Amino acid sequence: MSEVVLSVGGRNYTLRCEDGQEDHIRHLAGIVDAKLGDGASQLPAMEAKNLLFAALFLADELEEARQSGGADRAEQVADGLEALALRLEKTAETLEQAAANA
Repeated sequence: MSEVVLSVGGRNYTLRCEDGQEDHIRHLAGIVDAKLGDGASQLPAMEAKNLLFAALFLADELEEARQSGGADRAEQVADGLEALALRLEKTAETLEQAAANA
C-alpha cells in the first residue's frame, strides 16, 4: 500500500491506495477540488473527509465511464457529483449562518 497526500477544498488529506494508483487518485482529487472551490474549507474535518471519499468514488466511476465510452453512465455519475457539490454548498452555508449567529 502507498500513501498519497491530496489537497482538496483547501485541506490536505493523506490516503492509502494500492501501489501504482497514486497518480490516478491525485487526478480524481483534482476533479473533486475543481468542483468544490472553497466551500469545503468551512466543513468540519470528519464530514469533509467523508464527503471527499464519496466524491472520489464518484469521480472514479465517471472517469471509467468516460474511458469506456458509456455516455449514459457518465451522465449518471456526473449527476451524482453535482448533487454532492450542492450538498457541500448547503452545508457550508449552514455553517456560515451558525457562525454568524453565534
